[in-house]
Amino acid sequence: MKRITVLVVACGIFINAGGALAADGPLLERGQQLFESVKLGTSGKSCTSCHQGGKNLKGAETSTEEQLADTINTCIAGPLKGKQLDPESADMKSMVLYLKSLAGSGK
Repeated sequence: MKRITVLVVACGIFINAGGALAADGPLLERGQQLFESVKLGTSGKSCTSCHQGGKNLKGAETSTEEQLADTINTCIAGPLKGKQLDPESADMKSMVLYLKSLAGSGK
């Protein structure tokens, strides 16, 4: 009985750890939060200040992830007056995922 309990507890820990790791990956919801956040910079603006509802994202659907990351960082450093994101970070990958979803919706 003790072995079964230990096995069940160990499996529960493994499953929870896997869930925590998944949360560190790119998430559509995280991309949306960042897109709408004024905390990406110091100008008091967010990405939605210029791209409300995903407007003016022409070409995002055909851009590579690297191209989108460069464009996002250009906007963060420029109009938002912020610190660029690491292109390999979960936050950047989440923003790229979100932009692709907006572009794919025909906006």
